[in-house]
Amino acid sequence: MEFRRINDLPPYALGIIDNLKKQARWAGEDVVDLAFGNPDLASPDIAVEKLAEAARNPRNHRYSLSRGLPKLREALVALYARRFGVDLDPETEVINTIGAKEGFSHLMWTLLQPGDAALVPSPSYPIHIYGPLFAGADVRQVPLGDSAADFFEALVEGYRYSWPKPRVIVLSFPHNPTTTCVDADFMQKVVDFAREHEVVVVNDFAYADLGFDGYEPPSILQAEGAKEVAVELYSLTKSFSMAGWRVAFMAGNAEMVAALAKLKSYLDYGTFQPIQIAATVTMNEAADYPAQARDIYQARRDVLCDGLARIGWEVPRPQATMFVWAPIPEPYQEKGSVEFASDLVKEANVATSPGVGFGPGGDGFVRFALIENEQRINQAVRNLRRSLTKL
Repeated sequence: MEFRRINDLPPYALGIIDNLKKQARWAGEDVVDLAFGNPDLASPDIAVEKLAEAARNPRNHRYSLSRGLPKLREALVALYARRFGVDLDPETEVINTIGAKEGFSHLMWTLLQPGDAALVPSPSYPIHIYGPLFAGADVRQVPLGDSAADFFEALVEGYRYSWPKPRVIVLSFPHNPTTTCVDADFMQKVVDFAREHEVVVVNDFAYADLGFDGYEPPSILQAEGAKEVAVELYSLTKSFSMAGWRVAFMAGNAEMVAALAKLKSYLDYGTFQPIQIAATVTMNEAADYPAQARDIYQARRDVLCDGLARIGWEVPRPQATMFVWAPIPEPYQEKGSVEFASDLVKEANVATSPGVGFGPGGDGFVRFALIENEQRINQAVRNLRRSLTKL
């Protein structure tokens, strides 16, 4: 049987490690899972309590609004005002999405079609590559380089030498998987470029609240003129450890918000209403939770980076996100990221994500996710010390 759109998808490299991890666990091995970026922290107590309360009300069992309840959108507006100093209209500049991946991929359907092109960082979170491809567009991968300045130059060059001219620029800072960070000046330069060339910018702001050592990730909507050309995806997944709840938002340019709202009105009836109610209360009454989560991830970062350094594996210390992007140690570089990550599962009982799973620009790296507690991370380091005998 022939299937459209999925026939040309490559094997999901991250799935290879997941299968090896499952096989090892079926065999009775204790695998320390630092692969899938699935937050292990409990959601805020108030979210769980309000969800249970709202779910007992049968009126909340009916279809909801695909745009999100008004009070939910108002809660996101209040969060952006206090966190980023950004003013948003809850009626025209905010829409609720069933997770950031849903919002991003469906937005691509409204912005792109066959013959169009999008500029996407390389390496990149997979949906940032495949969202435009599912819409039938071409993807021009732009190397991140060693700094935000390098990336901006590559972005400008990618636009200049592309034909047809790209209609969309995809950003995601702080960046998954590389943990690259930018400042407000970078965001302003991108917005200025987009306004000059009539390009749309979509920033996936998944790690908005996970900046370490005093670093505050900037919202692209803080840039002057951003609402003319840009939207941003903000998620409760990492900031509030609500991954399975699937609550996110797209905010910014009113025309893009309206376009996504029109498409979603044909596709869904929104998130389960008790979840929307619980998310509303959580954003309003658990505003300090993201800082608590940030501190936990920063402590785990330190344990992992310090531990790897002790065994001779020097890795950059990330300034944000819940990941560590680790170059494969020199004695093992000839293996490539899939083989190296596979060996770590089989020989060290440590699961990581192979860098090539994030695009060809990621080969030569593995990504650690900080999703186990400090004791388990220390155990992973001990396992790696025993297995990486060439270090």
